[in-house]
Amino acid sequence: MQWHGQCQGCGAWNTLEQVADTRQQGTGGRAGAGFGEPPTPRPLAEVGTAPLQRLRTEIGELDRVLGGGLVPGSLVLLGGSPGIGKSTLTTMALGNLAGAGRRVLYVSGEESPEQVRLRAERLGPAALGVPIVAETELELVLGALERAAVEVCVIDSVQTLRAGELPGAGGSVAHVREATARIMALAKERAIATVLVGHVTKDGALAGPRALEHLVDCVLQFEGERERPYRELRALKNRFGSTNEAGIFEMRQGGLVEVLDASARFVAEATRAPGSVVLAAMEGSRPLLVEVQALVAPSELEQPRRVVSGLDRNRLALVLAILARHGGVGTGGADVFVNVVGGVRVDEPGTDLALALAVASASRGAPLRHTPRACFGELGLTGELRWVGHPERRLAEAARHGLREVIAPPGSGATAREAAKQSRRAWFPEIGGPAILPDVAQLATDAACAVVLEADATTPLSARALPQHGEIILVVGPEGGISPAEREQLRAAGAVEARLGPTVLRTSTAGAAAAAVLLTRIGRW
Repeated sequence: MQWHGQCQGCGAWNTLEQVADTRQQGTGGRAGAGFGEPPTPRPLAEVGTAPLQRLRTEIGELDRVLGGGLVPGSLVLLGGSPGIGKSTLTTMALGNLAGAGRRVLYVSGEESPEQVRLRAERLGPAALGVPIVAETELELVLGALERAAVEVCVIDSVQTLRAGELPGAGGSVAHVREATARIMALAKERAIATVLVGHVTKDGALAGPRALEHLVDCVLQFEGERERPYRELRALKNRFGSTNEAGIFEMRQGGLVEVLDASARFVAEATRAPGSVVLAAMEGSRPLLVEVQALVAPSELEQPRRVVSGLDRNRLALVLAILARHGGVGTGGADVFVNVVGGVRVDEPGTDLALALAVASASRGAPLRHTPRACFGELGLTGELRWVGHPERRLAEAARHGLREVIAPPGSGATAREAAKQSRRAWFPEIGGPAILPDVAQLATDAACAVVLEADATTPLSARALPQHGEIILVVGPEGGISPAEREQLRAAGAVEARLGPTVLRTSTAGAAAAAVLLTRIGRW
């Protein structure tokens, strides 16, 4: 036994009081004594399950990220930068739930009821029907939740709550942990779906103790640039759904509007200048086309700048090193700026190829052919283009928006996968159906250069003049050659003839050999 005359917590003297321990004393030091019988383990197969009764907010993007809606008794932590639209999103959700007959409550610890009303006025009459309580004392907030018997509650924000029995101001680690734990206990007991709005640090991470993220059932991150209209909602943790989903919104005067076809907007705004490429990305279970732009300029600094917006900065450093080592594109003395247009953030390995093409195009000042051009793929450290997930869905999304020629890894798409099992091709041409001679003649007219392989031509293919830019069409005739009438029609369309060599090859071999000669001459090989 040890005696104390001074309180070690506050430093006051003669304030300690004797308190009897009323807990039952165990016998013989047996584990669990005094707490009743220990629980009996049972197999998971014997544990009953009940279907989740979700509460739909009628905001499709939000419900999809949540996994289908709010789950009664769950805690959802919503984080985001100040002014990004967290309060707008939660107010709209509560308004829809209240309109559906659900008992809701909005607890504001940062704004007065008058300020919240000003925001709700532009969101429509449904938002004006949401009950509100402006309070920061935890005990009073819990009492209001019990008295109102609510089904859904939003607390904005958890960092403003203060537990009366703890010293210090609200927002400290102890207050945030205590407030979250007590709110969670009440939410589980009364089956209240609770949304906790949280602050973020200057780096964009959720503020507060790490235990806060472990206590809640779902962690949502609301991202975007305040100067841009687009917002992105991501699930970082979700015990009742997938963490691979993302929702896209557009901030307007009347609140947040769901962007159901974001790809169409981004592709329509894509430029055709050097440094621009369309990335076929995957946001959860759906494909998304976004424009990636790059700017490479001579640097006046001893250490050139690397500025990235919407992508991982470390990924850019990796891609620049691969370009310098394997692609012959050096940027060591230049500033490199990369941006995902629209303020959208993409975080997946499939962004490597878009980064490389955008930087290479900007460095050489030449746009990609057939811009806007879509692409996706991961780059290996040895310079190879690697396969990424869901290639068919990416290709289908690009085709749906008119981007037919996609630069993709080997094995992407059914036709390309079968044709390239033994190859390492970085780009797969579109394979169309059978074409008649007028179609081929039209292709020759539209191309910058059209070359017809002919055994009796006087000029070899290795010496035929080729354009510096534009599309080159190579016409390889069937077995037995092209008829004189067909040759005349192709010449009238602007095609020129060339021979491959002194010997005649079969059509299948001649086409591959001629393609190799052209690829070598234009510098691709």
